[in-house]
Amino acid sequence: MTESHEPHQNDDTTPEASEPAHRSPATLAVTAGRPARGRGTPVNPPVVLSSTYVSAGVPAPGELLYTRNGTETWRPFEEALAVLERATLPGLVFGSGMAAIAAAFGLAEPGARVVMPRHAYQISLGLAAELSRRSGLRVTTVDIADTAAVLAAVRGTGTGADGADEDPAELLWVESPTNPMLEVADLPALVEGAHAAGARVVVDNTFATPLGQRPLEHGADVVVHSVTKYLAGHSDVVLGAALTSDPVLHERLATYRAMHGAIAGPWEVWLALRGLRTLALRVERSQENAAVLAARLAAHPDVVEVRHPSLPADPGHERASRLLDGYGSIIGLRPRGGAAAADALVDAVQLWVPATSLGGVESTLERRRRFPTESVTVPEDLLRLSVGVEHVEDLWTDLDAALRRGTTGS
Repeated sequence: MTESHEPHQNDDTTPEASEPAHRSPATLAVTAGRPARGRGTPVNPPVVLSSTYVSAGVPAPGELLYTRNGTETWRPFEEALAVLERATLPGLVFGSGMAAIAAAFGLAEPGARVVMPRHAYQISLGLAAELSRRSGLRVTTVDIADTAAVLAAVRGTGTGADGADEDPAELLWVESPTNPMLEVADLPALVEGAHAAGARVVVDNTFATPLGQRPLEHGADVVVHSVTKYLAGHSDVVLGAALTSDPVLHERLATYRAMHGAIAGPWEVWLALRGLRTLALRVERSQENAAVLAARLAAHPDVVEVRHPSLPADPGHERASRLLDGYGSIIGLRPRGGAAAADALVDAVQLWVPATSLGGVESTLERRRRFPTESVTVPEDLLRLSVGVEHVEDLWTDLDAALRRGTTGS
């Protein structure tokens, strides 16, 4: 018997059937994806280490056959994500955030036009450029905070090289807040306008998390996550996820995952589910820390600019206050003295960890333009700070001392 290529074998459970929708996301992060309650049953789902399953004859719907297509170890995490994002279908876990992003890009046909933020995760922009070279995908980048310009680009109005109209876009890609500039999009307006123009909307919700916003509630077609970041939260796994309530899109994403082998290991998924249980606590603490630090940095004599939506003067403040449940844990910082001062600050901190990635319990920072693939419109001296859950006064003492050492040269 040859192995099955049925891509989706975990649709026998509807998440909302077991989790009341009125419960807080903070509660759902703890309760969703638990085993059915019964006397003597485990509180946590088990890890099943098997690559294949006993099967003969015509497979029944939802039958487990082969781990590339589905496994009971994925199901609790996929159900929990669906509950948090208010998806009516189980989520789809992928081997990395980029695997999920690639699957979502796969919804656009070769030669189609995609509208993306000019500031976005650099590897997402890099993948779009690669697809442009390889399959003729046409990419238009925009300031995602400029709603009128975004929708004009989606419609194709005056976006050609000569100012003439382009074909309407097939896909609008949204980050909000953006990485690393923290622009905030008017997501409801973008979804409504994009759909009116015939475009699908994919939202990378990594920065906001489902506790900050739930794009499917605004009508977005697909949500993607780098689970590596806040959802898992401990800098010890690499995973991604995609969610949708559209059965056709769900099947296409599941097929991509199976056919491209973009699958996750059982231990990683189990660790991510364990990390998800403390998501609300971690996000609450790190957001509180970030708001305190952003306000102090904005008044610091050795700082040129601070970006954080909690600041009243931040360009994204009004939208974030209206559309997001929280301002996030990422800060954009430009120290006085340019890129050299930024590098000096990274070298001077002792508690903050100089490292890429974000969303872990530890506070990290890095100068983003150290990567040649970062958008050229990101300032050379911009530091992206991912604020963790340490005591805020310890974080401030370390950061303040490093800023002052960078200024004095001592």
